[in-house]
Amino acid sequence: MRIGTQVRRLEHSKERGVTMVLVAIAMVAIIAMAAMSIDLVTLYLAREESQRTADAAALASARVLSVAGPTSTGDPGATYWPPICGGTNSWSTQAAAAVAAQNSVNGRPSTVTVMYSDGSVSNADCSTLGPAFGVNPMVTVQISPASIPSFFSRIWGSTSSSVSATATAEAFNPSGSDRTGVATNGVVTPVQPRCVKPWIVPNREPLGGTCSPGPPTNTCPNIVSLTDGRIRNAGVSTDGSGDNGIVGEQFFLVADCVTGSSPCAITPIGSADNPPVANSTVFGTGLGGRLDYLPGAVIGPAAAVPSCASSGTAYESAVAGCDQTTVYQCGLQVPLSGNPNQIDLSENPGGAAGDTAMGLACLLTNSTTLPLDGQDQLRSTSYPFVAFAGDANPLRISGPIANSNSIMTLPIYDDTAGGGTINTTGTTNVTIVGFLQVFVNDVDPNGNVQVTVMNVAGCGSNAFTNAPVNSNSPIPIRLITPP
Repeated sequence: MRIGTQVRRLEHSKERGVTMVLVAIAMVAIIAMAAMSIDLVTLYLAREESQRTADAAALASARVLSVAGPTSTGDPGATYWPPICGGTNSWSTQAAAAVAAQNSVNGRPSTVTVMYSDGSVSNADCSTLGPAFGVNPMVTVQISPASIPSFFSRIWGSTSSSVSATATAEAFNPSGSDRTGVATNGVVTPVQPRCVKPWIVPNREPLGGTCSPGPPTNTCPNIVSLTDGRIRNAGVSTDGSGDNGIVGEQFFLVADCVTGSSPCAITPIGSADNPPVANSTVFGTGLGGRLDYLPGAVIGPAAAVPSCASSGTAYESAVAGCDQTTVYQCGLQVPLSGNPNQIDLSENPGGAAGDTAMGLACLLTNSTTLPLDGQDQLRSTSYPFVAFAGDANPLRISGPIANSNSIMTLPIYDDTAGGGTINTTGTTNVTIVGFLQVFVNDVDPNGNVQVTVMNVAGCGSNAFTNAPVNSNSPIPIRLITPP
């Protein structure tokens, strides 16, 4: 027994230290796994930061394409597009670069590459692209941050790693989208913007050199085609005349209700007409032409209504705030929501103390007095147009601003003989055929609204085959997965 015990002890003595070796080997594996885990997590987080930055930069770039109006110019790029998206120093490219600079990845700067596409060709200069870019401009932003430093992986000689991310965003103008191969099924795709102001205007352009001096005639040409939503007078007018295009055209929006009547009376007395008309004759000081509007039926309460909204009516709240309940959809008299688009003559919004003037004063200057004081201003004497914050703007900055409460969307309805006559009392169902995006410059002492056209979106009267694109703008923007 003793001899056997000694033999076993001798055998065990040969195994002494093996456990320490195994532990040492295991520790190396554990440290390697920890190094890999920590560095992989660092790279993963950097990749996620890069993607968020790319998404934000692409949306910012597309936002410029949406607001600046190149989709309403009808131009293949030679004249209007270069300042917006014509390379490194253009507005849209600079917007992407600015967003990337504000969103560093892992505290390190990034290389930003911006490319524009018309669906078939990509280029850093959009002015070389085809007409489809004017309907559905797409922008792709690639974010490539500086090398991400490694930590534990340095023990294997790896001191840094690289990540990158790409995002593509689009701005979409439905006008004539069936002709360019952009819309699915070869049919115009409608839009359904939110926060639309309840000023329903006829499909008539008051200026542009071909408007008959009504009323009572209504021979002014259409703003958009009733078939495919094409913009009749595509282009830019930096003098406000509309002679070179509807973007930049300046006129008055005038309530088509007899002054002092309650509710609205639109019988042809004085300057009121049924249906409303456009008028190219000079109206007011400094602007020519007018476009009559009628109050839209506001279905529910508006959001973000300032406390200065005085009357408390749903109509004034929709002017002063954001009407997210009433659905205006191109091409359908009854949108997919089930509620018809209607003109409602129970409201007379005109006059210096009317709901339009008071709602605008509240929204733009946080007061209920005319004339407006401190509202944002638009420089429209050169293209691209630039908005500047007024004294009443809470931003209180001196430079250009990308967003303004003065930029508003209003629906265009089909005013042709087939459905343009408005009931003299109550409500009338109307078909929305497009949207005007305007900048409100001022409100005159009679409550008429001076505007500059920023953009036009047309859908036509039969745009209901494809599902609508939802957005806060008549020219929606969204992230997409490129084909």
